[in-house]
Amino acid sequence: MKLYYITLNNTDEARQIGRALLEEKLAVCVNWFPITCAYIWQGEITEEPEVVLIVKTQAGYRHEIEKLISQHINYTNFIAEISPTNINDKFLAWLNAEVAIRYSD
Repeated sequence: MKLYYITLNNTDEARQIGRALLEEKLAVCVNWFPITCAYIWQGEITEEPEVVLIVKTQAGYRHEIEKLISQHINYTNFIAEISPTNINDKFLAWLNAEVAIRYSD
């Protein structure tokens, strides 16, 4: 299993990308929520709203997920792949039933 932590500009982008990932069977579940992002830009600390999209899927889908995201946005965002070490059996059974298992990325 893999999780993807993806930053986006707003909830509309997260909703569109999340639903597209589900429709394409690239994920079994997605979550999005607003956050505040603080970062250094040109020597100054900047704060602005952002949205995090979390994607729950199988291993082997990174390139397809990144490609789909790039079809919805035209800016550089953050995409991190996370490998959970312990997942409950019922969730894994649901994931395995809905999203095909791949063995390479």
